[in-house]
Amino acid sequence: MFRRSSALRSLLVLTPLLLRLTSAAQTSASEGKASNPSASDVPVLVELFTSEGCSSCPPADVFLQRLDASQPLPGAHLIVLSEHVTYWDHDGWKDPNSSSTLTDRQSSYEGVLGEKESFTPQFIVDGTQEFSFANPSHIEDTLRKAKDNPKLSVRIGEITFDPANPTVLRAHVETDPNSDKHNADVYVAVALDHVESQVLRGENGGRHLVHVAVVQTLQKIGKLPKGQAFVSDVQLKLKPGTAPANLRLVAFVQEPGPGKLLGAAIRKPAS
Repeated sequence: MFRRSSALRSLLVLTPLLLRLTSAAQTSASEGKASNPSASDVPVLVELFTSEGCSSCPPADVFLQRLDASQPLPGAHLIVLSEHVTYWDHDGWKDPNSSSTLTDRQSSYEGVLGEKESFTPQFIVDGTQEFSFANPSHIEDTLRKAKDNPKLSVRIGEITFDPANPTVLRAHVETDPNSDKHNADVYVAVALDHVESQVLRGENGGRHLVHVAVVQTLQKIGKLPKGQAFVSDVQLKLKPGTAPANLRLVAFVQEPGPGKLLGAAIRKPAS
């Protein structure tokens, strides 16, 4: 059994939050902080489980875009992922970006987070916290607390494509030694920077929807034992016709469960 979030709110409710965070970011920039994410910024992973078949989801999609574009939290780099689930696909519109892998990932979260069933839209921060449109102040508090948690350094090397087969992406992923008390899993996600869709049927029939960081592939590439570092050369298969300029690669380390995020990084191919 699946449900929609009962907290469908106008983005007007969220605007004050964005204004406050953006104002803080601008103040920080005026004090010498670069506007682009720097090596000192703490990564915060924001996952949105969403669907084009759910009429409650478009405001959440827009909010995710604003978080990604404005990077409003000083000292943090918000790494966003839009993860489209499949359980709305039977209600008149099959989301072209939905994936059973992402549906299963959300279902695994629900048991850990104490939710009785999956729902959309659902925001999960650093694998352990949720926030809802119903409580804008909780959004800000959740993001700030995630920023204050120390993170493991994760690095992604240069992204290249096989000259003989441009659908093959290669990258080098490495981490610092795991000082956490638990072993962890290492994941990579290939996401599209920008996706537009004209929905023809279902709850959003007739709407033109825009998404950011839409996950195309999510793959576990290894394990990170406690006390050890991780190093791997990664090779991923892209969908035919994927434009390299519209890609972002996200690597993250997470306790099994899925559980607490230990570290994350993002990189785009060189233009």
